Amino acid sequence: MPRLSSLATAAAAITLVASPASAERKSGEEKLAEMIDGRVAGEPQSCINTFNSRPLTVIDDTAIVYRSGDTVYVNRTRAPQTLDNDDVLVIRKFGSGSRLCRLDQVSTRDRFNGFYTGNIFLTDFVPYRRVGTD
Repeated sequence: MPRLSSLATAAAAITLVASPASAERKSGEEKLAEMIDGRVAGEPQSCINTFNSRPLTVIDDTAIVYRSGDTVYVNRTRAPQTLDNDDVLVIRKFGSGSRLCRLDQVSTRDRFNGFYTGNIFLTDFVPYRRVGTD
């Protein structure tokens, strides 16, 4: 009987340890909602300035996000379900080197082994700005 009690205690401890980790897993939409919280969508743009060399953030199955100051630009792509943050974006720009445009070619490579994993087709970038700022 004591052995059963020990097993039950161990199982309860594992459950308590595992619960917070699973509770922290958020969907892509939830992560995006947190990033744009308190902001209002502006007029979609076909190109954005990326001269500050800030990284693009890939949100699994949801969007590509670029931050510039107080503005968060969101590109949901034509097939957001193919977005995977384990992939690295490889961008071939056709215009100015400091702008990212919807017509630029974006392919993906596996972060760990470098194999080609697909293409991303950008759509317009929607700027989200804090209310009351220009």
